[in-house]
This record gives sequence, structure tokens and C-alpha cells, in this order.
Amino acid sequence: MITLKGDTCYLRALEPDDLDFLYTLENDEKVWEVSETVTPYSKFVLKEYLANSHRDIYEVKQLRLAICDYQHKLLGFIDLFDFNPKNKRAGVGIVILEQENRNKGVGRASLTLLINYAFEVLDLHQLFANINETNEASIHLFSSLGFEKIGLKKDWVSRGGTYYNELMFQKINHVH
Repeated sequence: MITLKGDTCYLRALEPDDLDFLYTLENDEKVWEVSETVTPYSKFVLKEYLANSHRDIYEVKQLRLAICDYQHKLLGFIDLFDFNPKNKRAGVGIVILEQENRNKGVGRASLTLLINYAFEVLDLHQLFANINETNEASIHLFSSLGFEKIGLKKDWVSRGGTYYNELMFQKINHVH
């Protein structure tokens, strides 16, 4: 699908070969805060998840896509979650796993592709993102693509015994 291809990267469905990458990601404790996970995942559970990842977004209310460069290297994942077809909205999450792949425009390119897909193909009215107030890179990324800060959840996330605020961002599809 041409909607999911950009100049520097493309988004694709999950494949069984993604198991090791997914295992590394889901068991990276630095990512747990964002995903609100507190326990590791087994390869068995993740293999089952991959086996069911073909299910329709309207059925499971989420969609995870792999972010790849044109050498077909898997760089990260981008998600639509809390998909609500009645109100035409979904949450957005993105993770680029290795530090070497960050700050090279991959996040911006893949988020742009996902926004276009959500608005043009899924006909969504809005997307939202919840971002820790200390995550300056994500705040900059989402803001630069037209997401507006609409709220603040105080003391929302606990990390190392300290509570941090979470910012709420929203992007409205004004074509409707």
C-alpha cells in the first residue's frame, strides 16, 4: 500500500521474523514506563501475539506496524491503540529501539505515514498521544506534526519513587 511508504522508511505488518526484535523491545525495562508494563514477556506469548497480529483493527481495537528502512532493517514499531470507530479516534505510540536509529528523521517519517493512513484510509477524526513531560524528543516530534498540547495529568507516572506529569496531545483531522 503506497500510503505506508515514504522517502526514508516504510511501515509494514508484523511478521514471524520480528519475534526476536519484539522480545528485545517488550523486555526492555526502559520502555516499560511508556507501555505501562511491569513484567517481562516470554517468547511463547509474543509468538502467539504475532500469530494473531493479522486480526483487523476494527476487531482488536489496535494496530501495530513495523518501521523499516529500505535495506529492510527493522527500526521500531508504531501503534494505533484504543481505536474507537464510533468516535473516529485512536491513540498513537511509537518506539525506535536502538539509539543509533534515533534523531535521523525516522520517527517523523513514520509518524507522518501513520497520520496519513489514519486520516485518509481509516477516516479518523482525531489522534491522541500521551507523553511524559520529560520526553522532550517526543514532545518536539508530535508538536512539529501538528499535535496540540491539550492537557496535563499530574503525577501520572511513577519512576524510581518520583512522580512525573504526563502531557496529552491531540491532532484533529480538519478535512471532515
